[in-house]
Amino acid sequence: MNLWNKSSWASGITGNPVVALIILGCIIGAAITEFSPSLTALLFFVDPDKGQYTRLLSPIFLHFGLLHLVFNCLWLTVLGARIESQQGSIHLLVLVLITGICSNMAQFYWSGSIYFGGLSGVIYALLGYIWIKHKIAPYHYAPLPSGLMGFMVGWLVLCMTGILEVAVGIGVANAAHLGGLIVGLLIGLVFALTGKSKTG
Repeated sequence: MNLWNKSSWASGITGNPVVALIILGCIIGAAITEFSPSLTALLFFVDPDKGQYTRLLSPIFLHFGLLHLVFNCLWLTVLGARIESQQGSIHLLVLVLITGICSNMAQFYWSGSIYFGGLSGVIYALLGYIWIKHKIAPYHYAPLPSGLMGFMVGWLVLCMTGILEVAVGIGVANAAHLGGLIVGLLIGLVFALTGKSKTG
């Protein structure tokens, strides 16, 4: 997929039902955070010991502002559609479920707060997944656009410095981003090595 081609984004959504479904969920989540604080409170993360297991995942759909929503949906279209078109809808769905829960748990246990949301942890997971698979089995998996991994890791490091919070008052779920990236790399590594051994 051409990162800057509008038609590629459109086909990435319409041709990939899981990507489209997640984007719809994010749009609904963004509307909820904007107009219904009481319902938003029911979608924030909760300690796994309390048994409300859907809330381990639900924060990925919450978005705080239009820019937050658009940024994550565009990256999902670029990265998620690549995975869904090559490995199928079920594969992407399971990947999002696992990495969404893991990134949310990383943020909760690091910060001790339930007040976070967004799909960025999953985005970093998909990024790591695609990057490591191409590195190990380049003939079986298409590369990311040139410079994308470096840009996203640079952005991650910048956010972790806290400069955005000081400069513009934006809170960033850094643990979710880093946790997602690590989990995505690990899952991608397993699949890459398994696929390589089968074909090699």
